[in-house]
Amino acid sequence: MADKFTEEISHFIGFFHITLENARAREAYNEFSFTKVDVDVEKLPVHTSDFAAPFELLGFEPGFGYRSPAPDHWYVLTKPVEPQFISVARTVGHHSDDRVLPDTPNYGFNTAQSSTVHFVAPEIQAPGSVVNHFNQAISLSDDDYFSVGGHGLTFSPEPIDDGAVLKGFEEAAALSPLGDLARPGSSDEMVGVIKTIIEQLEEAPGGEDAVQVHISASSIDGIYVNGELVEEAPALEDHHAFAKDGGEADDADDSEVEESGAGENSNTWTMDDGTVAIEVSVEVHTGGNTLINNVVLQNFWTGATVTIVAGDHIEANAIIQINALWNTDAITSAVSDWTHDAAANEMFNIATFDHLDTSAGATSDAAANDGYPAFWAVTEIHGDLMIVNWLEQIIFMSDDDVGILSSSGVTTSVVAGDNYGVNHASVFELGFSYDLIIIGGSIFDANIIHQMNVLFDNDFVGATADFQTSGESSVSSSENLLWNQARIATIGDSDRFDSLSQDQLTTLASFANGQGSIAPELLSDEAFAGLQGLRVLYVSGDLINLQYIRQTNILGDSDQIALAMDAIAPNLDAGWTIETGSNALLNNATIIDLDSVGKTYVGGQQYSQETLFQAELISGQPDFGNPDPDALVNEAVLFLDDSMLDPDDHSTASDHSCLPSDYDGHSGDGVNSMIGH
Repeated sequence: MADKFTEEISHFIGFFHITLENARAREAYNEFSFTKVDVDVEKLPVHTSDFAAPFELLGFEPGFGYRSPAPDHWYVLTKPVEPQFISVARTVGHHSDDRVLPDTPNYGFNTAQSSTVHFVAPEIQAPGSVVNHFNQAISLSDDDYFSVGGHGLTFSPEPIDDGAVLKGFEEAAALSPLGDLARPGSSDEMVGVIKTIIEQLEEAPGGEDAVQVHISASSIDGIYVNGELVEEAPALEDHHAFAKDGGEADDADDSEVEESGAGENSNTWTMDDGTVAIEVSVEVHTGGNTLINNVVLQNFWTGATVTIVAGDHIEANAIIQINALWNTDAITSAVSDWTHDAAANEMFNIATFDHLDTSAGATSDAAANDGYPAFWAVTEIHGDLMIVNWLEQIIFMSDDDVGILSSSGVTTSVVAGDNYGVNHASVFELGFSYDLIIIGGSIFDANIIHQMNVLFDNDFVGATADFQTSGESSVSSSENLLWNQARIATIGDSDRFDSLSQDQLTTLASFANGQGSIAPELLSDEAFAGLQGLRVLYVSGDLINLQYIRQTNILGDSDQIALAMDAIAPNLDAGWTIETGSNALLNNATIIDLDSVGKTYVGGQQYSQETLFQAELISGQPDFGNPDPDALVNEAVLFLDDSMLDPDDHSTASDHSCLPSDYDGHSGDGVNSMIGH
C-alpha cells in the first residue's frame, strides 16, 4: 500500500487525466453515457503515521563515563578442570603461522592420562616504526620609521644591523654543551646522533660565569629554577598576561566611557563654557613583542611487563636552557623628571625531571593465582624498530624602530611593535602493550630538550636642544621576560634493570634461530603469574627511541627615538608615554616517555645518564660609555626651514644624513599601527 502522499498525488493526476479526456471526447462520452454502470468504489483509507520521539536529545555531558567492552579471551585455561592431570602442549602463534611445539616438557602431570590441547593463536599487530620530523620557523622584519607631529625635522640615524643580533646568538650558543646536530635519516644515523649527544654531554666544560647549574648523573629528580632546587615551579601567568585587550579592567573602562557619554571620542570632553577640550598626549610603543615556542610530546608507543635485550641498553635524558640578554639603554636627561618604570627584566630557566615508578605500591599475589601462561602469540619485526620525533622550532624577529615625535596639541598613539609569533606542536603516540618484548639487538633511548632565548634591547632615546615638557609622563625601556620551561617525565622503575638468566638466553637463541620457543622457566616468571597467555613482540634488530626538541627565540628590538618640540605651537602640558621594552620570549616543552612497565634484562652494557644545564648571559655590550644621547639627535636632525639655509648651499643637507626619497634602510611597511586623534 502506498503512503498517503503518493495516494493523494495519484488521485490528483487521475482526476486531471479524466478531465482532459472529457474535454477531448465530450461528444462520444455524452452519447454513450447512458451505458455507464454506476459502480461504487470504496475509497481507500488514509492512515496517519504515528510519530514519536521517546528519546530526548541532551546537550554535551563532560562527565559522561564510557567503559569499553572487555576483549574476548583468545587463550585457553592452563589448568583444566577435568581431567586433573593433563599435559598441555604449548602453541606459538607467529603472525598467521600457528604451530604446536613437539618437545613440550611435562609439568608433573600424569603422562598416562595426558592429552594435547590445541588452539589457534590470534594475529597480533606489530607496532611499526614511527619517525616524525617537524620544522617550524617564523621570520619577521618589522623595522619601522615614523615621524609624528609638526616639528619640521627629520631624524635618520644609522639603521641597526641584524649582524649584531646574530653575533650575540653565536655567543650564547657557544655556552651550550650540545652543538648543532644534523637531522638523522636512517637508523644508523639515529644511533650515531644518540652516541654523539652522550659524548658531548660528558665532555662539556663547566665553571663558566654564566652557568647557573651543570649536573650530570645517572638520575636527576626534582624542579630546578635558575640553578636552584625548589619545591614548586613558578607560574607563567604570574609574570606575563596574554590577554592584553580583555579583562575586568577594560570592562570598567568601557562602563566609565558609557557613563561619561563621551562614546568613541573618549579623549575629548566639554568644558563649563561649552568649549570642547582634547586630551593632549603622545604615546609610543616600540616593543611589546611576544615569541612563543610550545611543544607537548607524549610517547606511549610500546611497552611490556618484561623486556629482554640481547645487546646494550643506552639511555640519555638532557635539558639544556640558555637565556641571553643585551639591554643597554641610553636615555636623555631631558626626561629625568619623568616616571621611570622600575620593573626589571625577568629571566627564568625552569627544568623538571620526573620518574614515574610503576612498582610503587604494587604487591605480588602470585600465590593466589591459578598458574602461569601455557600459550603465547608472537609478532615479529625484522630489522630495527624506530620511535623518533625530531622537532625544531625557531622564531627570528627584527623590530628595530626609528622615530621622531612631537606634540601637536592632539592625542597621538604610535604602535611600532606588539608583534606576535607562535610555533606550536602537540604529538600523542599511543601504540601497543605486550607482556614480553624480546630485542635481538640493543636499545637506544634518548630524550633531549634544548631551549634558548636571545634578546637585543639596546634602546636610544634622545631629545633636541629645545625639548621640554611639564605634563605627567613616563618612560620604560626594560620589563622584558625570558622564559625557558622544560619537563622530562619517564615511566619506568628505577631498579628495573638486571642481567640475563640462562632461560632468557635460551629464549633469545631460539628466536634468533627462527624457532620462536620460550623457555619454561621464563614462563614461570612472577610477572606472568595469573596470565593464561602471553602477547610477545620480537625485534630482531635495535629499538631506537629518540625524542628531540630544540626551541630558539631571537629578537632584535633596539629602538632609536628622538623627542622634539612642535615648530608652530609647542605644548608643554602634553603627557608622554614611551615604552621600548616589555618583550616576552617564551619556550615551553614537555616530553612524557614510556620506558618500561616492569623489568628489563640486559645482556650487554647498561648505561644511564641525565644532564641538566642552565645558563644566563647578561651582556653590557654595546658600551655607550655614558654618552649624551642628545648629541646624536641634534647631529642627525636637520631643520628644513629654507630661511635657515643658503639657497646655494646644499652641503648641509648632505652632511646631516637627510632621509632621501628612495631610502630603503628600513622596511617599507611604515608603522605597524599609528593613530592620531
